[in-house]
Amino acid sequence: MLSLERRQVDSRLMEYLSPVLALMLTIITGFLIFLGLDRDPVEGLRLFFIVPISDAVGVAELGLKAAPLLLCAAGLTICYRAKIWNIGAEGHFLMGAVGATIAALQFGEGTGFWILPVVLLAGIACGALWSAIAAFLKTHFHCNEILTTIMLNYIALNLLLYAVHGPLKDPYGFSFPQSAMFGDAALLPMLIPGTRLHIGLLFALLAAVAVGVLFARTFIGFQLKVLGEDEKAAEFAGFPRKRLIWFAFLVAGGMAGLAGASEVTGPIGQLIPQVSPGYGYTAIIVVFLGRMRAIGLILASALLALTFLGGEMMQIGMNLPKAMTGLFQGLLLFYLLTCDAFIHYRIRLTRKHITASAGSNTPLATQES
Repeated sequence: MLSLERRQVDSRLMEYLSPVLALMLTIITGFLIFLGLDRDPVEGLRLFFIVPISDAVGVAELGLKAAPLLLCAAGLTICYRAKIWNIGAEGHFLMGAVGATIAALQFGEGTGFWILPVVLLAGIACGALWSAIAAFLKTHFHCNEILTTIMLNYIALNLLLYAVHGPLKDPYGFSFPQSAMFGDAALLPMLIPGTRLHIGLLFALLAAVAVGVLFARTFIGFQLKVLGEDEKAAEFAGFPRKRLIWFAFLVAGGMAGLAGASEVTGPIGQLIPQVSPGYGYTAIIVVFLGRMRAIGLILASALLALTFLGGEMMQIGMNLPKAMTGLFQGLLLFYLLTCDAFIHYRIRLTRKHITASAGSNTPLATQES
């Protein structure tokens, strides 16, 4: 029979091979799903993984989708390395978008190089302040951050809906739930002319590198890692647990808030209810798929961004629901977590031998080898 046996030392090979296996299993399962839906599986996979990035415009769109994912994932990495299970990147993102919108609308059509930095800082501040709620509840009342951050996501979503239906609603928008368009001074410059890709991608890349440097070269990064590995050891060493929790939450909230601000100051140019297709939740998959390392986060963000583009492409080309995006993302996470088990465990084949006492047919013992 087959059983799982704990490894004496975690497998470094499986640590890096696991994401590749998870992707391969996701593709195989997708192939079978297309067959079950009576669709051409080869064409379906081509539309999902290849067609969206078959030209320069598609690659630019990939960068556009990857930027908010990478920013959110970089912030979550700081929390997760310290074993702080922040699920609230979606809420931080939405509040960052709302905060940036409030700031941008105050300036209207005003001009000045300082307007855009103020708008972005407003988004960062709102995202950080929203995460501070969960940090306060954890450090002062020992509330489980998984529950509080999930609930805060829904509160943030309803605040956004209230804003676009109420105080931030465009009075000249024909009753559509959206804000007024931002002035040109509050919009991010384009990174590649002729595309929608803006400099928000540079913010994301810098954030990923900064997180890598934080854990590789700084004392606070070392403290966060020790806190995640052994909380009692961190306490014995005199590391400030509460301050580290606040630091992780505020930086994660600020980065996700910047992602939200970059989204509304990018090609959208206004606040709409659909400002996020689930970037904050998808960023959780990016963190684990990217192994919480800078290069891994960048590659994982690109892959998950591709799922958003592929879902839209299949909706157009094969008349399939956009929910296919969530299906592929869920499959990828499921297989990743399954394959990750082999980092700590190995499959072992065991055989049972039955022994009996002399003169008796009654089994006395079972041995495994």
